This record gives sequence, structure tokens and C-alpha cells, in this order.
Amino acid sequence: QVSLVESGGGLVQAGGSLRLSCAASGTIFSINAMGWHRQAPGKQRELVALITSEGRMNYADSAKGRFTISRDNGKNTVYLQMNMLKPEDTAVYYCNADGQFTDRPYVTRHWGQGTQVTVSS
Repeated sequence: QVSLVESGGGLVQAGGSLRLSCAASGTIFSINAMGWHRQAPGKQRELVALITSEGRMNYADSAKGRFTISRDNGKNTVYLQMNMLKPEDTAVYYCNADGQFTDRPYVTRHWGQGTQVTVSS
């Protein structure tokens, strides 16, 4: 059983900053990529940023230059530093972990429960 617990969401004014954290725990053989997606009301879930175990990062265009993803492999934790927030960043943010979580050699994706980020104008 794998659990991903997010924290750090909240209400912030436009131009402000928030830092999201997500810690994975439970049965973990290995984690490849960890990342963040978001889903705004009435919209599909979309990628925000991903980081591999080697530190390679991938950002959505909307996040480039404003958001920074980082990871502590020893703690199975991923972070998302969000600066210069805009009202259009308002969404539920979900973390994901892609890896091997059983003794079977398959990579699966697990999700956190989501944390609300609201940016007021």
C-alpha cells in the first residue's frame, strides 16, 4: 500500500508564492518520476511539472519561469515552489509518483488526494 500526502495549498493573492510538498510512504521498491498535475473546475487534469530520480525536469509552458520542482529522494518527497502566482493557477493540485510499489516488476502511478490552491486577483 502506497500513500501520497500533500500539503502547502491555500489562498494567496496574485503575485504571491506557495510551496507544495508531497511525501510518499508505504511499500516502495523504487520511484522513477514524481510530479504535480492540476485540475481547475470544468477542465481536465493537466501536467504542471515532473522530475525524474536523476533530476531531469519537465515543465508545462504555463509553469516555466515561475514554478520550480525539486525532490528529496531519501525522503521520497517532491516539492513545487510556485512564485508569481496568477488567478488562472487556481486549481486542485495533485502529486503523483511513478515507480515499483510491489515485488512485481511493473511501474505504476499513484496519486495524492489533492490540495486546493486559490489565487485571488
